[in-house]
Amino acid sequence: MTEPDTIFKLSDLRRTYTVGSEQVNALDGVDLTIEDREFIAVIGSSGSGKSTLMHLLGFMDSPTAGRMEFEGKDVTRINGAARADLRASRIGFVFQSFNLLPRLSVLDNVLLPLTYSRSRVANQLELGMAALERVGMEHRYAHTPSQLSGGERQRVAIARALINQPRLILADEPTGNLDSKNRGRIMELFASLLEEGITLALVTHDHEVAGYAGRRIRMQDGKIVEDSKA
Repeated sequence: MTEPDTIFKLSDLRRTYTVGSEQVNALDGVDLTIEDREFIAVIGSSGSGKSTLMHLLGFMDSPTAGRMEFEGKDVTRINGAARADLRASRIGFVFQSFNLLPRLSVLDNVLLPLTYSRSRVANQLELGMAALERVGMEHRYAHTPSQLSGGERQRVAIARALINQPRLILADEPTGNLDSKNRGRIMELFASLLEEGITLALVTHDHEVAGYAGRRIRMQDGKIVEDSKA
């Protein structure tokens, strides 16, 4: 079955939070379409709405109003269990702080998403080693995160994001804790994933990092104020 070219279609999407006695419009009428194999950088100052947008795209939250379609299906009002299934099977996550468990080996960290999947995977070790090989970390599979550099930890985190063969990878400031040399290596690795049919969306404050993306979206006050392609 051929997968649809449009991954996400957001229409007048809104997310409102109550802070004390005030209503805060974290997202205020966002219209956005994300196509297959796009590399998107979402930029904006603190409080612009970019993190809220990523939470909605990652099915970690639900919109207050508007419509949200994923792979051609309306997912605006799906329940928590359905969101968890989509997170586990279709979305990969990469974070600034790596979020690796310190007592687990590199390989066991990469395999973690499979433990949350409803589908039993028979060849877990092979998949884990293949994901590590993809990011050039297969030789460190038995090490713990404390034995790795920052760049190596982020590569392991990317391998973990790849383990479920996701359609979309969301990255939140993925180079924020890295030096310039490792930042470039990680961004080149991200760009190479497009060839494998993966779509990428990352949040960044770094305009140099955003320059690797083929499309840049700038947010301000919960709205998209610029959407441009390189």
